[in-house]
Amino acid sequence: MNSQPVPEPSKLLRKLNLLDTTFLVIGAVVGSGIFLTTGFIAEYLPSPWLILVVWLLGGFFAVSGALSFAELGAMYPQAGGQYLYLRQAYGPWAGFLYGWGFFWVIECGGIAALAVGFAEYFGYFFPSLSTRTFLLQWNMAGLEYSLSAGQLIAVASILLLTAINYLGIKSGILVQNIFTFLRLAAVAVLVILGLTIGSKAGLTSPGQLFSGDTTFNLKFFGLAFIAVLWTYDGWYGVNCAAGEIKNPGRNIPLGLILGTLSVTLIYFLVNIVYITALPVEAMKGVARIGEAASTQLFGPTATQFVSATIMISIFGCLSATIIYGPRVYYAMAQDHCFFRSMKFVHPRYRVPTRAIVWQGIWSSLLCLTGTYKDLYEYVVFTLVIFWGATGLAVIILRHKQPAVPRPYKAWGYPVLPLLFVLINLGVFINTVWAQPFRSLIGLAILLAGIPAFLYWKSKEKETDNTPGF
Repeated sequence: MNSQPVPEPSKLLRKLNLLDTTFLVIGAVVGSGIFLTTGFIAEYLPSPWLILVVWLLGGFFAVSGALSFAELGAMYPQAGGQYLYLRQAYGPWAGFLYGWGFFWVIECGGIAALAVGFAEYFGYFFPSLSTRTFLLQWNMAGLEYSLSAGQLIAVASILLLTAINYLGIKSGILVQNIFTFLRLAAVAVLVILGLTIGSKAGLTSPGQLFSGDTTFNLKFFGLAFIAVLWTYDGWYGVNCAAGEIKNPGRNIPLGLILGTLSVTLIYFLVNIVYITALPVEAMKGVARIGEAASTQLFGPTATQFVSATIMISIFGCLSATIIYGPRVYYAMAQDHCFFRSMKFVHPRYRVPTRAIVWQGIWSSLLCLTGTYKDLYEYVVFTLVIFWGATGLAVIILRHKQPAVPRPYKAWGYPVLPLLFVLINLGVFINTVWAQPFRSLIGLAILLAGIPAFLYWKSKEKETDNTPGF
């Protein structure tokens, strides 16, 4: 009897060019943060020049990280990003703990946060569908729960983008590119008109740049820097999708460098607009600093334009985040360290459809429960440890795997990777010092992955049986 040949499993296809790669970096970073964060930073740093310095330092952090991650991405041009690099440098346990926190909290919690943020601004234009329109409220045995129309809008946005990404990487990246272009155009309008015809009440001459309280306080500067870091978060998303990038040895490094430099320039110019529009005293504690600055520059009618810009930015950032996350779970499943079904690649669409679907389901559930904010805040501080460990992996792998081809070598090695590591270490220490209880809970959530890791390792040699979705 002739045995039937076993068909080879479908693989991811390299379809993303340099523009797609660069836009994915920009799209994964530029969301709502640049329109909301500077008002809080002004409370810590009540001087225009310190505000600009902390944003430029955040850009230096992102660019130095990108230069380090670029070497690793060109060296291992497969799906998985940090999971893959940590596994190679430190062993399977390190990659798994990153991936564990990434799926359950960091990535899906971030998606839920973005989706609810989108719903907040969607509700500005359609009040009956806002997060303040409650459809269900109950209190049982001291447990309170409420469901708003905005939460359903958040879930709908996740499911829509999940469906688009299910149909292939090009459909997902097309939507991403469109929304990246729209937000870049909107920011360009804000910057150009704000600096030329806007009615300014802040800086009117370069000499005023050093006005206000110029006293340097390390603790307050550190708190402001942490806020800036979260606004720059997402630049590493390209590494997660490395398995679908054309000519990865060239396009991953170039995309990371061009993307992070572009974001740094955007953030710097927008903050120039803020400090020329408003005095620092008027900026302190203002949550919607983008709206406040635009109202001063162009009058009350500008509020709708800024709200629309923020809504587009959040939706585009949500799109980018949904694109790159499933590639990490897919890589983990390939290594028998996660749910086996997530390694399935659709034979027609050539994307990890099960990983995409389960990410959408878990993110949606987090939106409905409303607990994602606490989970995200508990664990997100550990991102800096993973970033630092990945930066150090550049140096470790130079010694551990010297024979592996490196189409790109990190510029400024080893000084720049070490600076990246030290900055992350400093932020981690500052966070643990300022929030010890949250830090312990976050550590406990990560360590809860150890039993799961041991379970999957014990099942590693079992025969795979992953039917199509």
